[in-house]
Amino acid sequence: MNAAMDYIEGHLADRIDMANLAGRACCSAYHFTRYFSFVADLPLREYIRNRRLTLAAVDLRAGGKVVDVALRYGYESPEAFSRAFKGFHGAMPSAARDPDTALKSCPKMVFSPPVKSGELTARVVQREDFAVFGVYTRVSTNMEKAFEQVPRFFKKCDEDLVPDEINALLGQFHDNHTISAIFGHTDSSYKYMLCNFLPPGLVVPDKFTVLRVPAATWAVFDVPGGDMQPMWQRVWAEWFAASGYEAARGPSFEMYYGLAGHGNVFGEIWIPVIPARKLTGKTSLDQV
Repeated sequence: MNAAMDYIEGHLADRIDMANLAGRACCSAYHFTRYFSFVADLPLREYIRNRRLTLAAVDLRAGGKVVDVALRYGYESPEAFSRAFKGFHGAMPSAARDPDTALKSCPKMVFSPPVKSGELTARVVQREDFAVFGVYTRVSTNMEKAFEQVPRFFKKCDEDLVPDEINALLGQFHDNHTISAIFGHTDSSYKYMLCNFLPPGLVVPDKFTVLRVPAATWAVFDVPGGDMQPMWQRVWAEWFAASGYEAARGPSFEMYYGLAGHGNVFGEIWIPVIPARKLTGKTSLDQV
């Protein structure tokens, strides 16, 4: 990861090749962007943009012209650069030369081995294709924003009686827990679906989205009590670093078991995986 950070630092004034970047961390571009967002708590593109705007402020204070600095850091026009600069620093580029103007700084990120926090094991299992149905929202890959968006989404689902309707369609007690699917990743957001398994032959109302999941190899992590977020952080910071696997493309799941009224919830995290490998060549996320 530190070799990847060094590569970013060396290419902030030109285009960053995602396959080359991820290869330095010995994984695919898809796995690298997801790993980074979980461990660093912000999307990779946001980190790169913030580093560029940090260096842009240094260049402006040293006497650089706005148009030259804008082009140096990949902005097609001074206007686009000014909008981004003000959004990050809270001041226009022309004010950067004033020593009284307060400017933000995003330091280079440095990774260190995680503090040992006990054993972390996973079951690696094969599963045939299946389908789920439910409703979803888009959630930011910025963890701080996600912590606000997901509870707000759950609250809206409860108000709309979505879990009750799902359980009624499945012939289950109304307080059976639903599960959550995480899919449709971009560099800034992903889809978060409140859902449950779709039995063969069941026709669901149009208000629900059906998500079909292909056969895959899954890493399954036990989460007693269902407190998912600490486990997600450990999985990405610890398990993937030493497991010999990387995340595959496709939905991940937060599985919840038990009845809400009995306080006996038990959870699992399901992540599709493939053997870790170093990739070369361009990807669909090839340059930033």
